[in-house]
Amino acid sequence: MPELRKDPLSETWVVISPERKRRPQFFKSAGEDVLSTEDCPFCPGNEDMTPPEIYSLRDGGSPANKPGWKLRVIPNKYPAFRVEGQLDRFAEGFYDKMNGIGAHEVVIETHSHSKGIDELSVEAAADIFITIKRRILDLKQDMRLQYIQVFKNHGSMAGATISHPHSQIIALPLVPQRIKERLSHAENHFKVKNRCLFCDIIHHEREFRKRIVMENNDFIVLSPFAPRFPFELAVYPVHHKSSFHEMDDNAFYSMALIFKDMMARLNKVLEKPAYNLALFNTPFGVDCRDYFHWHFEFIPVISGTGGFELSTQSYINPIPPEEVIEIFSRS
Repeated sequence: MPELRKDPLSETWVVISPERKRRPQFFKSAGEDVLSTEDCPFCPGNEDMTPPEIYSLRDGGSPANKPGWKLRVIPNKYPAFRVEGQLDRFAEGFYDKMNGIGAHEVVIETHSHSKGIDELSVEAAADIFITIKRRILDLKQDMRLQYIQVFKNHGSMAGATISHPHSQIIALPLVPQRIKERLSHAENHFKVKNRCLFCDIIHHEREFRKRIVMENNDFIVLSPFAPRFPFELAVYPVHHKSSFHEMDDNAFYSMALIFKDMMARLNKVLEKPAYNLALFNTPFGVDCRDYFHWHFEFIPVISGTGGFELSTQSYINPIPPEEVIEIFSRS
C-alpha cells in the first residue's frame, strides 16, 4: 500500500510508493521510443496487457477490453495510490502520515501510437477533455477524495515511460499544498478587490496584448508575466468558471481547437519537445466559485532545474515571455 508522509518543514505531503519502481522503461537513454505497436500495451489488440478498462469510447458497440475503441480509461498498472482500503491517519513520533488511498487512472487518448492532439480531429481531441470531465465527476462521488490532479507527461525527459499518447488522473485524499497556496492568493485578491485574480490577469493581457499567444471566443493562451521556464504557457477559459468539471461539453470543442493550434505551433517552434501539462481545478468541498478560475499549465522540458531553483523556489528563465510571443509570431 502506498503511503503519504508530511514534511513538517514545508507542510507538503510526499507519496512513498514502492510499486512505481516496477514500471518498465520503454525508452533508450537518448529518449528514443523502443516500442513497436505490437509491443505497446496501449495499442489496439493488446488490451490484455492492461488492467480492465473503466471507461471507453467505441465504434459499433464493440465489447469492452477488445479492439474497436477510440479512447480508453484504465487503472494504472503501477499506481501511486490505491482505491482499495480505508483512509487512516497515523503518527510516527511527531511525524504525520496516512495510507495512500486514492485512484490512479490512465486516459489512452487515441488508438494511434504516435498521433499528438494537433493531429487528431476536433471531435477526437474534444473527447479527451470530455472523458476527463466524466472521470472527475465519477471520482467525486468517493467521499474519501479531496482533489483530482490531471496531468500529461510527454516524452522520456518529461517523465513518460510509454510514448503512446496518454494522460493520467490521480485522485488524492488531501488538497496539495501548492493548490492551497494558489487558492489562498486568489481568495485574498478577491477579499481586497472583489474581483477574480485570474479574470484580472486575462483582462490585463487582453488590454495590453503583450503576452497573448492565441485566443478564441472561449479560451486564451498566455505566456505568463513571470514564467519559471522557457516557453511556459497558461490556458484559461475567457469567461469565469471555477471548475473544469462544471464546463458544458460543447465548450470542449472550442478548447480542442485552441489546444490543436497551440501544440501545432509549439511543435514547429520547438521541434516536438517533451513537455508536462497539468490541470489546476477546484478541490472537492471548497466553495471558491467567486475567486478561483480553473486553468492548464504547459511546460516544455527545455532546460533543467538547478540547485538555485530547488533551494529557493525562485527560477532563472533566460527567455522573457515577450520574446516568446515574438518567436510564435514568426512561426
